[in-house]
Amino acid sequence: MSATVAVLGVGSWGTALALLLTRNGHTVRLWGHDPEEVAPLCRNRENQRYLPGILFPATLTVGADLAAALVGVDLALVVTPSHAYRATLKRLRPHLPARAGLAWATKGLEPGSGLFLHEVTAEALGAAWSVAVISGPSFAGEVAQGLPTALTVAADEVEHARRVATVLHGSSLRAYTSTDVIGVELGGAIKNVLAIAAGIADGLGFGANARAALITRGLAEMVRLGLAVGGQRETFMGLTGIGDLVLTCTDDQSRNRRFGLAIGRGEPVTAALAAIGQVVEGAATAREALRLAHQRRVEMPITEQVDRVLHHGQSPRRAVEILLARDLKPETL
Repeated sequence: MSATVAVLGVGSWGTALALLLTRNGHTVRLWGHDPEEVAPLCRNRENQRYLPGILFPATLTVGADLAAALVGVDLALVVTPSHAYRATLKRLRPHLPARAGLAWATKGLEPGSGLFLHEVTAEALGAAWSVAVISGPSFAGEVAQGLPTALTVAADEVEHARRVATVLHGSSLRAYTSTDVIGVELGGAIKNVLAIAAGIADGLGFGANARAALITRGLAEMVRLGLAVGGQRETFMGLTGIGDLVLTCTDDQSRNRRFGLAIGRGEPVTAALAAIGQVVEGAATAREALRLAHQRRVEMPITEQVDRVLHHGQSPRRAVEILLARDLKPETL
C-alpha cells in the first residue's frame, strides 16, 4: 500500500531514504530547513553535494516549507543530526497530523543532555504519536544506488514497527522489526565512537590485528553499557549492534572512520572535522556515552580514550599505550 512520507533532512542519509521510499512507490516529500540549501536540489534534481549523479525521480518533491511537507502525511521520518533533532520535533509538532506516525533515522545521543532520542521525542512530543527508530548497517550512497541493505525498525508498539518496516521494505532493502528501542539506539550511537577508534588505529599504522581487537573489545563495551541501560543482548549481536559496528569500523565510506584516520595520521581534531564536511556524530557521542557509562558504573576504556583524544588533547599514540597497559583480565563481555 502506498503511503505519503515526509523525510525531514536533506543530508546524504535523508536524501538516500527519500530516494528509496520513492522507488518503493510512496509519495515522498523531502524537506530541508535552509532554503539556500534546498534551492539547488530543486534546480538540479539531485543532491550534488552528497550524492552526485543520482537523479531525483519526478515523483519526489523537495522544499523548505515544513507545514506543506507534512500536510496529510502518514509518516514523518526525521533524518537530521542529533544536535538538531529536538528543534526539528518542536517545529513539526504543530503540523504533524494526528493520525500520522513518526520515525527517526538519526544515530547518536543528544549533545549536552546525553539523552536517548526516544527520551528527547517524549519530551518534545509527549505520547500523542506512535514513534519508531530506524537503524542498521547502511551507507547512504549504497542505499541511494539501490544496493542490497538490511535495517531494523524498533518501536514499543509492534504494529507501528511493522508499519514503518513495510514502508521501507522493497526490492533492495529488507527491514526487520524489534521492540528493543534502547538497544537499537545505543548500538547506532556507540558504533560511531568505536569507528573513530578504529580509524585512529589504522591512521597510526597499527594494522589489521589492532583493528580486529578494537572491534571485538568495542563490542564488549557496547554490550556492557547496553545491558546497564536496559537493552537486550540479542540486539547487539544483530544488525544494529555488530552489523553496524563492523561496517563503520572497516569501510572508508564511514565519516567517523575517516575522521579517526585523519587524527591518527596527525591532523588536529578541528582540521579533521572540517575536512569531513559533514556532522561526525561519534565526536559528540564519545563525551555523552562516557558520561552515561560513569552514571551506570560501566567500564568503557576505548570510549574513554577516544574522548580524551577528541576533547582533552591526549595524543592518539598515548591513548593506545594506556589501553595496552591495562591490567590482565579474563576475556568476558
